[in-house]
Amino acid sequence: MSFTSEQVEDFFKQYKIRKYSKGQILIFNGDQPDYVFHLVEGRVKQYDVTYRGDEIVLNVFTPPAFFPMSLAINKNANIYTYEAETAIAIRQAPADDVVAFLKANPDVQFDLLSRLYRGVDGLLSRMAHLMASSAKDRLMFELIVACRRFGKAEKDGSYSLVMNETDIGARAGLSRETVSREMSKLEKEGLLTFRAGKVMLHDFAAFEQKLTKIF
Repeated sequence: MSFTSEQVEDFFKQYKIRKYSKGQILIFNGDQPDYVFHLVEGRVKQYDVTYRGDEIVLNVFTPPAFFPMSLAINKNANIYTYEAETAIAIRQAPADDVVAFLKANPDVQFDLLSRLYRGVDGLLSRMAHLMASSAKDRLMFELIVACRRFGKAEKDGSYSLVMNETDIGARAGLSRETVSREMSKLEKEGLLTFRAGKVMLHDFAAFEQKLTKIF
């Protein structure tokens, strides 16, 4: 654990751990929370819902993230929903206390800014694929991102990932039916296996290289 991570842990550990089940909503669209969550275990997704009722996942938080910092710092109106994507453990701190902690610790501010810019780079890359790629390419891109963040690397160069078609579609901006169709194509090409909500990329490096050549 880095020094800044230890500082963050030391600050948040004064607040008790709360546990939420998969699917529970932490923050609803329209809520203006005056607190910040520190994620200890599990994953939390931030998403919007289209006029058709489709869920569009914009970000997924993993430990040791703390959020929603835009609301805490800028007091923006909240237009997103934050939901436990898995069973989670979190701590909840008053937003003003978190902001004061950041102001008093420039090294933590810098670390937060660094992670923010990495996230922005990821969003820009996703936007480029969404605007200029086919459904297949968008699906491949999201599978690569998900494997890097949540997947399990195997010794033989493969990656396993627990994710269903609906979750993948919400990340790629594709319908469940489109995801199913494109996954079948990739499976026929021998690039992956998809069974009961589990994806196995047989050769992650080759899969990534294939997308790079296409894009």
